[in-house]
Amino acid sequence: MKKTIYLLMLSLFTAPFLSAQNVDISGYARNYTGVLFDSGDFSILQNTLNLNFEKRGSKVAFKANPMLYSYNTDSLKLNMREIYLDLYFNNFDIRIGKQQVVWGKADGVFITDVVSPLNLTEFLLPDFDEIRSGVYATKVNYYIGNNTFELIWIPVFTPIETPASNSIWYIQPEFPIQPTFDNSKKKVNASLENSEIFAKFTGITSFVDFEIMGGYTWDDVPVMHVNKTFGIDPNTHSPVLNTLNIIPEYHRLTLGGGSFSTQIKSVIFRGEAAYYNGKYFQTEDMQAVDALVEKDYLHYVLGLDFNIKSVKFSTQFIQQYILDYEPGMISNETENTLTFLAHADVLRETLHLEFFSYIGLSNEDALLRPKITYDYDDSFSILMGGNIFVGDENGRFGQYKDNSMIYAKIKYSF
Repeated sequence: MKKTIYLLMLSLFTAPFLSAQNVDISGYARNYTGVLFDSGDFSILQNTLNLNFEKRGSKVAFKANPMLYSYNTDSLKLNMREIYLDLYFNNFDIRIGKQQVVWGKADGVFITDVVSPLNLTEFLLPDFDEIRSGVYATKVNYYIGNNTFELIWIPVFTPIETPASNSIWYIQPEFPIQPTFDNSKKKVNASLENSEIFAKFTGITSFVDFEIMGGYTWDDVPVMHVNKTFGIDPNTHSPVLNTLNIIPEYHRLTLGGGSFSTQIKSVIFRGEAAYYNGKYFQTEDMQAVDALVEKDYLHYVLGLDFNIKSVKFSTQFIQQYILDYEPGMISNETENTLTFLAHADVLRETLHLEFFSYIGLSNEDALLRPKITYDYDDSFSILMGGNIFVGDENGRFGQYKDNSMIYAKIKYSF
């Protein structure tokens, strides 16, 4: 709390100096309120102040993007989303500092877009420019005509953010007995050996835009290694689980993939795929000391965008496929998801109507997200929407069906 107050005071005192240096200052203030359908409880009470400080020159540029979140009445969280320096040269650029990296062609799905880890404390509901966490990195873009070679080095590992145990988005794991936890390995020390590296080549032609990428990284989600001890039931003489010790640990991943987009007449076709090597999956083998198997898997999406009169439509088919699948794995061999988007701007583009949905084909569940936005003027907007979870409670979306809600956002931009 003291650190937050100090940073706020520092921002206020430095604002006149930044203004004197002709720094561009922009941002927004937003109120965000959500109410659960079933109980009428507030699912979220949030006020946000987003600030962008930018200074751009012919050879050097600077950006800082602090965001202050106020929850309920007394909880404050300051997040420095980005703070970096750009250096411009004749045929390459260098960006150094905390930054967000967006890769790929998919909408609402993260396949090759894995450089910046996700903040899943509110599942997939935040705006996608907020759901990514910044990483401390050095990025080099080298330009060859219309093509770009991008190299990213990340010296400090940043894991995914998950919901707190008191959050409505927290799912309590089920264990056969009460476990103990050993967090001694739940840390990746900052070192040259533990750094991450990504590379991407982007090509632009008259027919197709494409990207080819690869990375040597850490899995953002820790693997739950399990140590078990067994005894013998004196009555049945069968093994009985005595102790269960869970050891979270991050593991390396190697991945490669790419994406493309092309337009044929008025239809845009998109695709994106990534092959992951070194992923661990849980099994149901209760007799195994560590019920994990290491498998490669493929994650890909195919999508198309088109217009019917003034309404924009977009749909995507997504599949995750585990290679060399074994019976007894908790994850399905394939998991199929469909997304659908319809968007229309009316009343001289001041009223925006949108419907977006994730449809879990494998688990027969869905997340439906209708919303309507009214732009009162260029700086002030009002948004009303809903997040509706339906379907099988064992599915990715159906497990949250008690969290269906309506919400409103009031936003002032400057």
